[in-house]
Amino acid sequence: MPTHVALLRGINVGGRNKVAMADLRAVLTSLGHADVATYIQSGNVVFSTAETDTAALAAAIEGAIAERLDVWPRVVVLSRGDLAQVVADNPHPGEPNPKALHAVFLDTDPDPDVVAAVAVAQDKAAQQGSRDTAQFVGRTMFLHTPDGFGRSELAVLLGRASGPLSPRGVGTARNWATVARLLDLCDS
Repeated sequence: MPTHVALLRGINVGGRNKVAMADLRAVLTSLGHADVATYIQSGNVVFSTAETDTAALAAAIEGAIAERLDVWPRVVVLSRGDLAQVVADNPHPGEPNPKALHAVFLDTDPDPDVVAAVAVAQDKAAQQGSRDTAQFVGRTMFLHTPDGFGRSELAVLLGRASGPLSPRGVGTARNWATVARLLDLCDS
């Protein structure tokens, strides 16, 4: 059976939307998935299933979490092959600090308005001296913050309430260390 990764957005952040990883594993197991394992507390789940429709998987997981855990996170599901392609598509393979690169996983191809808004935010950050960049490759946006994510003007602009990656946004981000570890978990 193919291996998949479910990425939950907005759980266990700032004391909100608390989800125990044991409960999350139980939910996915109850849906008939096998080899269910979680990685860190931010909602990363690796599992096996015969289902190949990642949108259907995401919808089923979202519904089951809402029903059983009374939390409504957005979920993005990637096949192992999708995740390997994201790693291969990394436009910053020479970045030595895995915390300076984030992959923002979208559930669909980015809307042209989102791409345009990200470009405007990048230009605005550059005008303030930022070296940060954002680049879309397929359904993934690569956010490179060479001076640190915590100091990133671009990350602030993207995450504002009116920003394209705001809480109303369409994706969920993981730093490169987490992306690499999730692919390792898929292969183990």
